[in-house]
Parts: sequence; C-alpha cells; structure tokens
Amino acid sequence: MHMLSKIPKWNLGLILVLILEIIIFGLINPRFWNISILLNSFNDFIGIAIIGFFVTFVMITGGIDISGGSIIGLTSVVIGILSQVAGMNIWVAIILAILAAGLCGLLNGILIAYGRVQAMVVTLGGLLLYSGIAIVLIGISGVSAYEGISGFPESFSMIAYSTVLGIPSSILLFATLFIIAYVLLHLTKYGRYIFLTGINQDAADYAGINTKKVIASTYVLSGLSAGIAGTMLTSYLGSARAEFGSEYLMSILTVVVLGGTLITGGKGGIIGTALASIIVGFLQVGMQMGGISTQYIGLATGLLLIISVALLSISSSAKDNMKKLLGLKI
Repeated sequence: MHMLSKIPKWNLGLILVLILEIIIFGLINPRFWNISILLNSFNDFIGIAIIGFFVTFVMITGGIDISGGSIIGLTSVVIGILSQVAGMNIWVAIILAILAAGLCGLLNGILIAYGRVQAMVVTLGGLLLYSGIAIVLIGISGVSAYEGISGFPESFSMIAYSTVLGIPSSILLFATLFIIAYVLLHLTKYGRYIFLTGINQDAADYAGINTKKVIASTYVLSGLSAGIAGTMLTSYLGSARAEFGSEYLMSILTVVVLGGTLITGGKGGIIGTALASIIVGFLQVGMQMGGISTQYIGLATGLLLIISVALLSISSSAKDNMKKLLGLKI
C-alpha cells in the first residue's frame, strides 16, 4: 500500500485502464491474451510512443508539435532515396535521415523560441512543408509515389524484426528511449529547466535559465525521435513512402495528453506517456482483433483525447481553486 501511495493518482488510473483493456479485449478474442501477439504488436505503435516521449518535453514547455507525422514520411523517403537510388550504405543513409529529421525539429524550434511565432502555426506549417518535401523528393527520384521505394537489404529489416533473448527489437527500442527520456526529463538539470520554463517562462528567464535554448532543444529532440520512428516504420513495412506517419497526429497528441501532460505546460511525465501509448496501441490492436472496423479506431482515439483533456482540465482547475481557498483561510 505504501508503494501504491507513491504512484501519482493519474498513473494509477492509467494502469487500471490498461488492465481493464486487456481483460475486455481478451474476453472478446482470447488470442489477445497471447503474450507473443501482444509483444509483437509493439511494432504497430512504437512510432507513436517514441515521438510521444519527446512531444511530452515540448508540451511541458507550453508548446505543441504536430509535425512529427510528416517528419516520419520525410525520414522514410530520405532513407529510401539515399540507399536505393543513390546507392549509399544503408546505415549511413539512416544516420543522415535522422539528422535531417533533427534539422526539421531545429527549424521548428528556432522559429518558435527565437522568432516568437506560435508553436501551432509553425508546426502546422512544418506538417505541410515536410510532407511536401517528401513528395517532391519521391517525384525527383523518378519512383512511383504509389509503389514507394523498396528492395532494402535484409539487415535493414532486422531493425524491426530481430529479437534479443526472445524480446522483440521494438520493445527494446521502446525501453531504451523511455529510459533516455525519463532520465533527461526527471533526473537532470535540463529536465528541471523544461518544467520551470513551462510553469513560468519569465520567472525562468529571471532565474538565469536560457529558456529560448531550452524550448528550441525540445523541438530538436521531437524531430530526432520522429526520425527514429520513421526508420523503424520503414524497416517494419519494408518500403519508403512519403505518406508514412500521416495518420499519427491524433494518436501522438492522445498519448501525451492521456499520459497526464497539461496542454498549458508545466506538468507532465514520461511514465504517464509510456502507459498511455501502450493503452492506445493495445486499443488499436484489440479493436482490430475484435473485428471492429478500422474507421472506428480513430473515433475511439479521438474520444480518449477529449476525455483526457477534460479530466486534466477539471483536476487542475480544482487544485487551483483549493489553493485559492486555502490562501483565503490563511
């Protein structure tokens, strides 16, 4: 009981939702309880989780990044063109593609932090710009946009399909990036600066924190994570396409908000985002296994987003009211 009291109530609620989800979908289709099916299903939502971890950083600073999905497509196309069209070594192509994704994030970050342009406007522009660049690159390379770029070496597909001690590589990648994100956000000075910037940017500036650099860096991390997600998705599906990641937007925002991160900034956590991404991932897998039409998966994800935003807003305003009341009593 003492251990449970240390876990934030929101995270406890997420654990309960996850358990209920596993029970309900298992009753609908007992194959859902097959451990290997659940473990391999991580490949289907690993991209959402990876980007979600670092969009959490962005949202804690009070920003938003909706360009991740199009950066996935751009990364995929860059890997395909460099390795299959230009004949570059696949691993060099991957590194360059992830760096290109980081540059997309840097462009977002500079415009938002230093140009003082609204995050929604910049990342919406980025969403259109990066997907546009991906489509143009496919066109220039002479490859059919419909067919995409395929013929990758077997070593590349091993990124998504290999196992270590029976554990799928997607779970290992999930765990690795979870640890990196958790340490950065919760155990370093940099993480403290992210929270302080989100709580009150002016106060953080007065305290000597370079909030512009902090804000810009969160978009770079978000871009890099989209690059890693794009690499994983390309390996998993065996081809490079510009439209990869286009349906990720709603899911990424859902896992971050459902994980307990306030849209207004200043509050959030990586454990919540990790739990929420598993909930959303299992929701999609469970609905597919239950024979529910894929068009309803978007509906369910949208409902989760609306409900979590509403609950977080209610709980945060309730806390503010309590503080005001206590302040009056004092």
